Amino acid sequence: MRNKRNISQLFSSSEEEPSLNLTPLIDVVFVVLILFILIAPMLDVDKVQLASSATKENKTTLPEAGPIAIHVREDNSIWVRSKRVTSQQLLDLLKQEKVTKPHQVPQLFHDKKAQFGTYQTVKNAIEMAGFEKLDVILQPGSS
Repeated sequence: MRNKRNISQLFSSSEEEPSLNLTPLIDVVFVVLILFILIAPMLDVDKVQLASSATKENKTTLPEAGPIAIHVREDNSIWVRSKRVTSQQLLDLLKQEKVTKPHQVPQLFHDKKAQFGTYQTVKNAIEMAGFEKLDVILQPGSS
């Protein structure tokens, strides 16, 4: 009986449970939060500019004189500087632009009704010309 009493005394003791010290956990959380606040602005995030408006000819308010602007229209035709070009002409033109303006970033204005294959053709031409970046400009339109 003595053993049973000792066991029951162990379970019925009125000792308080030890309290948890949360200070180290809170310190770690604050350090991680501060690191995130410091590093977040340095991250390179993909950016897409939205054109403010588009007309029926797929022209936008962004200037043509700056970056290399490539327009893909609803009928999958490719236009550069208001001239229709083939995919080979586009590649040749982009190679010339890469030599004269090596730091420019081409801008692609792709109509939402145009096929994805046309986008892929233009993107491949831009890569083959040696450009490393491409800005895709989304044009708002009616649904």
